[in-house]
Amino acid sequence: MNDFLKTLEQEFESNADHKIAEGQKAYMRHQFDFYGIKATKRRELQKPFLVKSDLPALAELHQLVKTLWQKPQREYQLFAQELVFKYTKQFSINDISTLEYMVTHKSWWDTVDYIAVKLIGPYFERYPEQLDTYLEKWLASDNIWLQRCCLLYQLKRKDKIDTTRLSMIIQRLLGSKEFFINKAIGWVLREYSKTNPKWVKDFVAKNDLAKLSEREALRLMDC
Repeated sequence: MNDFLKTLEQEFESNADHKIAEGQKAYMRHQFDFYGIKATKRRELQKPFLVKSDLPALAELHQLVKTLWQKPQREYQLFAQELVFKYTKQFSINDISTLEYMVTHKSWWDTVDYIAVKLIGPYFERYPEQLDTYLEKWLASDNIWLQRCCLLYQLKRKDKIDTTRLSMIIQRLLGSKEFFINKAIGWVLREYSKTNPKWVKDFVAKNDLAKLSEREALRLMDC
């Protein structure tokens, strides 16, 4: 694991661009440091580290992710989530702790949305018996990012969306003043409107959504 991290660090450091980094830092409201590696270049650099045959052992994943998450430059967290994606078909039931850690540390939309859709979604498909426990835990928490994950984990499921759960989750979060919650409510409804516009129209009509949520939900439809 140490060699893996050291080599990755060398690649990122040798491709740093201070000017780009300043712009990236400003875009993220100065919450994170950056090397200044644009997404296309970062994916090119990290590609050899994501080759299936050379991936670290699953048993090392949690500690590896935690180490990457504690590094100051945002590129490490962006890499870490794409690394975890390589393990989705191997997730153990206990890997939810790794996903929770990622959501609740250095939280912002650029990581949380990826984690919700591409990591937590597949985890719950693999372990549906975990849904009730974790959705209740996250909805009851004061953490808006865990709550956002409750809304977004089904984002790309199309006709496989569990509308009963989706309704429950949205209704539990109605009245929130948080931008990232109300935006996510609208986003998931807008996405589902591509599959079932009637259901979305009916849901919006029957529920007192925030104006932001309603506007986002109906954006693709002539109402």
